[in-house]
Amino acid sequence: MDERRPEGLFSAAMAQFHRAADLIELDETYRGILSQPRNEIIVNFPVEMDDGSYEMFRGYRIQHDSTLGPFKGGVRYHPSVDLDEMKALAAWMTWKTALSDLPFGGSQGGVTCDPTELSRDERARLTRRFTYALGTNIGPQTDIPGPDIGTDAQTMVWMMDTYSAAGGDPASAKLVVTGKTVDCGGSLGRVKAAGQGAMYALLHWADEKGYSLEGMTASIQGWGNVGSNLGRLLAVHGVRLVTVADHTGTILNERGIDAFALSDWVEDQGGVSGFPGADDIDADAFWDVPVTLCCPAALAGEITQSVARRVQAQVVVEAGNGPTTIAGDAILAERGIEVLPDILVSAGGVIVSYFEWLQNRSAEHWTLDTVDRRLMETVWSAADKAASVQVEFGCSLRDACYVVALRRLYSVASQRGIWP
Repeated sequence: MDERRPEGLFSAAMAQFHRAADLIELDETYRGILSQPRNEIIVNFPVEMDDGSYEMFRGYRIQHDSTLGPFKGGVRYHPSVDLDEMKALAAWMTWKTALSDLPFGGSQGGVTCDPTELSRDERARLTRRFTYALGTNIGPQTDIPGPDIGTDAQTMVWMMDTYSAAGGDPASAKLVVTGKTVDCGGSLGRVKAAGQGAMYALLHWADEKGYSLEGMTASIQGWGNVGSNLGRLLAVHGVRLVTVADHTGTILNERGIDAFALSDWVEDQGGVSGFPGADDIDADAFWDVPVTLCCPAALAGEITQSVARRVQAQVVVEAGNGPTTIAGDAILAERGIEVLPDILVSAGGVIVSYFEWLQNRSAEHWTLDTVDRRLMETVWSAADKAASVQVEFGCSLRDACYVVALRRLYSVASQRGIWP
């Protein structure tokens, strides 16, 4: 079994859930309900390739919980996409939306593929076929997809158009997905939202501790949408970026890596390797570089037990979903390394997706300042609640975030009841 998934991602997500459920002695019936997704949808569909041949693809839509509102979650195109990963990501989204006080449940979808090997036309046909195969399992009041790894604003526009053309209500077509292009109903600030939300969570931590970010050092694993936006924001706040890793390699410059120049390089070259403003080092050496802040912003399960023993950081800022395994989390705690958890740090994307949904419902367009201000208010409110719970139980910040989410979910679920 892959070392990054020794316990399985969904099992890891459930272990985190049960730990917090134990703290608050969550009702056993509701604990059981949250222990499995409501729906597990698997679709197999053909796609015409550019050479005229057809290939079969497998897609997923996992709907974990809708206690608080319509299911909400990303669409991922990646070779790692499987049932276990989708179930874990859907559950994490349930906790994330509940913690951030959003009127959404949690879901996740994806297609097992390598989008880098597909042409633009092939990605369009794959997206349209996947959307059509999902049918009425998605919808403005049912399940609202958004972008994730391997997908982007254009992907969401293709999904929106296909849903509408296949019989969806044209008047509410914009509401079926979020993360669209601004021209097609997307929100300003959505592209940078995940990185911006992580920055706000980090600023809250620094404010609470009485620290200044100025002069701190950082490492970032993953230079995609989340990592690159976080890297540039860290630079604005005076944090020196010393090492970055992605699928092409790992780079190091102890004097500091120019995050803006690196983004330009990656846009042109496709990865961080060979960046002239830093030295290429062994990929595995990323974890050995001493920094104040280590920011995993790539795939889940990267900080395993063995990696956690090597991490040379004061704080792990989980900008990606599920980057730390259960065993890795225990080692970080044993070593006194603080963890800012993913369901708080990586919530920016779904929060601004909610803002986009609100704007589409009322036919409004918010300014970027309004989006950023409301994003900061939402992240800081969630962080305040978690900090209070942390004091109440003397627990980790991760457990505190889960307690906030579970209390909200159970409060609503106990009032709604189960019917019939």
